[in-house]
Amino acid sequence: MDFKSLALKYKTPLYVYDFGHIKEQFESVQKAFHARKSLICYAVKANSNLSILRYLGKLGAGCDCVSIGEIKRALIAGISKYKIVFSGVGKDDSEIAYALRQDILMLNVESEEELKRIEDIARYMGIKARISVRINPDIDAKTHPYISTGLKKNKFGVDIDTAKKLYIYSKKSEWLDPVGIHCHIGSQILDLKPYDEATKITAELLKSLKALDINIKFFDVGGGIGIRYKDEITIKPYEFAQTVLANLEGADVTVICEFGRFLVGNSGYLLTKVLYEKKNGKKRFVIVDAAMNDLIRPGFYDAYHAIEKIDKKDEKFSKADVVGPVCESSDFLGKDVLLPQLNYGDLLIVKSVGAYGFSMSSNYNTRPRCAEVAFTENRYRLIRKRETFENLIECETECLVRGNL
Repeated sequence: MDFKSLALKYKTPLYVYDFGHIKEQFESVQKAFHARKSLICYAVKANSNLSILRYLGKLGAGCDCVSIGEIKRALIAGISKYKIVFSGVGKDDSEIAYALRQDILMLNVESEEELKRIEDIARYMGIKARISVRINPDIDAKTHPYISTGLKKNKFGVDIDTAKKLYIYSKKSEWLDPVGIHCHIGSQILDLKPYDEATKITAELLKSLKALDINIKFFDVGGGIGIRYKDEITIKPYEFAQTVLANLEGADVTVICEFGRFLVGNSGYLLTKVLYEKKNGKKRFVIVDAAMNDLIRPGFYDAYHAIEKIDKKDEKFSKADVVGPVCESSDFLGKDVLLPQLNYGDLLIVKSVGAYGFSMSSNYNTRPRCAEVAFTENRYRLIRKRETFENLIECETECLVRGNL
């Protein structure tokens, strides 16, 4: 990619996405499940840019959404309503009602209280609600504790006995239609064993529900396959699919996958400009114009992202912390990064930021969020304009004009 030209045209910090990589990743999952009825629902939280959603929709993807905003994004991007799943532990009444009005594929239920609330709202609206129940199999996915979701200590889903009770209740209800079963154990998973254990448990529940004449049509295995940030050995989609399908033993269901990071993570680059170099004693710092508000993963998860200088040459390298302008000690993009001597205006590229990069960015320190650019079909296209200061204060100035203070 011509990062220098992009920096001149669109300024920095700047997110850039390789749509060709997204297509390759999507098609690898599609191919892995080609022999079975399947639906790949992109996890919108990973990166919710409308152009990414539309692109994946044209490839055949649905969307896994965890807010009404994400459902609205999916619909605007042209995703079929029957390919949208609404997940999340905290759906309020207005969100449930909106999802029911839009007639999406199904709502994932995460508690008995939520199920009763959906039933009440469906009854009031005169609409039968298609639902699935999220199983918490108490499986350790051996990933970062902040992105583990399949243990009893996590807030997600219900245990097997509770799930069975909810399905029986739903079958008897005039306003509930239990069509799916769901399990998602975490993110950035690099081992097949947790998937094998979780799908075995969920598949056993599926069998018992079929025996009770509860017609489950969708088996949602979640997502969470990890990607390579540094030296990780990742799971191949074919191996993932074979693990899932082996445990289903030919059950007549449509398999749903909810991949986010796997599809878009390695497609993304954050382009940033060097402002200064400084030393505190022997400690070297490279100060850049991107900050924790642009990419919070290193400061929040202590996550690793490879950082390189554009146009690397045969130069002498030494370790440096790459830090931003935000007034926080956690404002860093990388620690002990091997870099050459750098000057004002040199460009660095931060890799593998396509997932949970821009989508977790903020306006902390009153910093406008980056522009986003797509590289697709051998050309660059702006897919989100850079925010301005005026964008940031628009909602506040409107209140000032009204004389609220």
